Amino acid sequence: MALHKLTNQEVGNIDKHISSLQNGQLLTELEIKALCSKAKEILVDEPNVISVRAPLTICGDIHGQFHDLIELFKIGGKLPDTNYLFLGDYVDRGSQSVETFSIMLALKIRYRDRITILRGNHENREINKIYGFYDECFRKYGNELVWKHFTDVFGYLPLSAIVEQQIFCAHGGLSPAIESVDQIKNLNRVQDIPHEGAMCDLLWSDPDEQKAGWGCSPRGAGFTWGNDISEKFLLKNNLKQIARAHQLVMEGYQYVHNKKTITIFSAPNYCYRCGNQACIVEVDDQLKMNFTQYDPAPRDNEPHTTRRVPDYFL
Repeated sequence: MALHKLTNQEVGNIDKHISSLQNGQLLTELEIKALCSKAKEILVDEPNVISVRAPLTICGDIHGQFHDLIELFKIGGKLPDTNYLFLGDYVDRGSQSVETFSIMLALKIRYRDRITILRGNHENREINKIYGFYDECFRKYGNELVWKHFTDVFGYLPLSAIVEQQIFCAHGGLSPAIESVDQIKNLNRVQDIPHEGAMCDLLWSDPDEQKAGWGCSPRGAGFTWGNDISEKFLLKNNLKQIARAHQLVMEGYQYVHNKKTITIFSAPNYCYRCGNQACIVEVDDQLKMNFTQYDPAPRDNEPHTTRRVPDYFL
């Protein structure tokens, strides 16, 4: 299905939505329904493995921290001047998941070729009914219709991306069910995330710096994978590196597996109490990475926190 350019009226409406959200206003239920419908029209044409070009900026988990997302765009540069790749987990944990996912969809509609938004493990009904998104939607709109509109979009988000045919990007990581990137292309993504299998692993797995091979994940979904697995996957698919999110890292980014795998986390002071820095990663046209770390955006009525080892989070 060919994509059609936005009409002038559609551009005007989307720009108005973006401005309203930036000014702290919620969209109406009808506006969100229309936003989700338009986003699905665009996302349905994107493959499971989307090819993206450098230069671009890669971002990790956001988790409903809307003020910090706005700060991220101030630091990284506004669209369409900067290209972005987001690795998923826009909702849950933070208090403004509605605004966060609303503006992500609005930006995707407005600048579809400049921003890529992948699916995270929290873009799933079963998870975000527990970890905050469902309750937030109900609290802000008085019913679950808005939540249903949003969750209908989740299945259309691509599962992975490859930057310049060299950097493999997914929310979680690798899977014992996936040797070749081509296998990801054949998955049916328009569904809730299964409890096991390739799609589940892409969104739930974590690298392990200590153990080789595949291991049981303490999360109860996905696997852990060692340096040998990273090397084998990269060699088989003629790739150079794996970039993923999914794990809180105190400095905002962390290399493992001899710098073959990098974790990127973009929610500073996660859950408003972890004291971590966030990071976004600018990849230039030579695929050199530049790391920008940042602290939470200033805002009122939040407790002061100190840096400490955080509790374990999904």
